[in-house]
Amino acid sequence: MLDVRRLRLLHELKIRGTLAEVADAMQYSPSSVSQQLTLLEKEAGVELLRKAGRRVQLTPQAEILVAHTAALLETLERAETELVASLSMVTGTVRLAVFQSAALALLPDFLSIMRKEYPEVRVEMTQREPETALYETWARDFDLVVAEQYPGHAAPHHSGLDRVTLTSDAIRLATPPIGLGGEAVSSLADTASMPWVMEPRGAASRHWAEQACRSAGFEPDVRYETADLQAQIRLIESGNAVALMPDLVWTGRSRTVQLLDLPGLPKRTVFTSTRTAGRIHPATAACREVLERVAEAQQQDAEQQADAD
Repeated sequence: MLDVRRLRLLHELKIRGTLAEVADAMQYSPSSVSQQLTLLEKEAGVELLRKAGRRVQLTPQAEILVAHTAALLETLERAETELVASLSMVTGTVRLAVFQSAALALLPDFLSIMRKEYPEVRVEMTQREPETALYETWARDFDLVVAEQYPGHAAPHHSGLDRVTLTSDAIRLATPPIGLGGEAVSSLADTASMPWVMEPRGAASRHWAEQACRSAGFEPDVRYETADLQAQIRLIESGNAVALMPDLVWTGRSRTVQLLDLPGLPKRTVFTSTRTAGRIHPATAACREVLERVAEAQQQDAEQQADAD
């Protein structure tokens, strides 16, 4: 009989690539991981790992075991989920990954409601960029992720993850309240000679923003890079940059910059994702339901504010 814990280590090695990363993810020492995989080879009676420089490489026989282990882990997660779902009390720990603007907008109300309505559920939140968080949720580092998708820029899909739309928000051009250097701005094309602030390269928002500028006929002068949208807002407020901003960043705070609609009124989609094997887990389902409630309430508030304006 093959040891399930050792099979899990082999599966993690396939996902993460190195013994050190497996050790870090599983909270073992690298030597312990190596020893356990050596024992798994003895149990299996075949070679599972080969040296490839400073790394190790899985043999074809190891790949067979990894494929079966993935199915086994999914079955075990389904069994655990159904077991917990059979209980009357909603309890457990939910590891939540969320990107910054969603964390600032949704989490304060979300956590307050969870604490009141589900006191036995422990929520552990980590800020992550959506692309990374989706992969890490698939790899079982997180139970639930709040991610984003920009128009025409699909977020990565991973087998075994579902996807449920949470909300959507408009993306607008944000400029200083009195223009940049006294220059009036009425369209995206007017910012062609102005300094921009954007997220670092590789982020979906950066790619989308660059494409929007190019569609308007210019290459943006990106002088400032930061993934911190609060820092971006300060640069705009102080008259040092312009940017493309999703409306969610203004939840709970005054709009201190000039916001202009873009052609076609583009919107960003915010969604939640979890492994299909664990989506009926009561604690995970409760988190999703509360997030949806908070997002809906904020959407209604935003619409009322827009009508008032």
